[in-house]
Amino acid sequence: MSKKKKIEPLTGEALLKKVKELENYSKEQKARECGYYTVTKNGVERVNMMKFLNALIDAEGIELDGKQAVNGRGGRSASYRISVQSNGNLLIGAAYTKQMDLRPGDEFEISLGRKHIHLKQLDQNEEDEE
Repeated sequence: MSKKKKIEPLTGEALLKKVKELENYSKEQKARECGYYTVTKNGVERVNMMKFLNALIDAEGIELDGKQAVNGRGGRSASYRISVQSNGNLLIGAAYTKQMDLRPGDEFEISLGRKHIHLKQLDQNEEDEE
C-alpha cells in the first residue's frame, strides 16, 4: 500500500458502503482503507481490527448487549427522528412500522399541533361501523 494521509475512520452507512466496494480486500486492508489504523513513532502502521469490527457491528445495527435489533437481522436501528424529504413528504421507515406491528393498509388519523404531529391508529372495527 502506498503512503497516504491518515483519514478519519468511517462509520455508519459510509463504512458499510466502503466495505462493500472493497469486497476483494483482506479484513486488514478493509480496516486500513476505512481509516482504522494508527502510525507508531517509528512510522509503522498498525491496523485496529477491534475498533473496525465494532464500527461494523454498530453500522449494521446489531445489538450485543442483550437487546435484539428492531428488524431481527441487523440494518439500521430506529433513531426516532425523520426529515422532510425534498418533495415535502415525511417518510416513516420500516423500523418503526415493524416495532409497532403495523401492516400494509393500516390507517391513521392525523392531528396537527403547534409543534407536533399526532398519528392515531384507526381501529378496523371503527371503519366497518361507518
